[in-house]
Amino acid sequence: MQQVIFQQDIDHAMSYEQYKDLIDTLLSEHKTTGSNQSEGLVKYTELNRQRMRKWDKTIVLKPELVAKLQNYTIPMIWVVLTEAWCGDAAQNIPAIAKMASINPNISLRIVLRDQNPLIMDAYLTGTSRSIPKLIALKKDTLEELGTWGPRPVEVQKFVMDFKYNPDTMTQEQMYEKVHAWYANDKTQLIQQEFINLLNLWQA
Repeated sequence: MQQVIFQQDIDHAMSYEQYKDLIDTLLSEHKTTGSNQSEGLVKYTELNRQRMRKWDKTIVLKPELVAKLQNYTIPMIWVVLTEAWCGDAAQNIPAIAKMASINPNISLRIVLRDQNPLIMDAYLTGTSRSIPKLIALKKDTLEELGTWGPRPVEVQKFVMDFKYNPDTMTQEQMYEKVHAWYANDKTQLIQQEFINLLNLWQA
């Protein structure tokens, strides 16, 4: 695949702390990220800030995952495409940030989807600009190691089932089902998926 992420993109990206600070600043102005400043998206952003704060305090990484992360020797950059109003991003990025914090060889850089359409369109899910989307790159060459996202596989199945069978429930019911799953799973599946990915990326 043709390279679409360059050093200048990484230099202009945010750390996880900067991303959270941006959300706080925007919410103080009753705003969110992106061009759509609807009341609904601002409310989702407020809820997402609460979700992220909760996960920041409660996530416990599996010992196997911690060992994998500690032993990872290839310096890499995890570029994550997101927006503050995205519920899946709020449920998953805190776990990704926690993982990245384990090893100084891993640099987490966050970019906003709508400000980076060329990058986003290179990493579509089917035909959708679904987020969050993580792209793992070798730090020295920016060679792509692999990707993750936009959701753990079980949640993705819920969403796709609803997409193709929208009469089975309302969109609000689907959202409730998804977020109930996240609450019950407690980041266990995303952690297992990253154990598997790290095995591939280390090879």
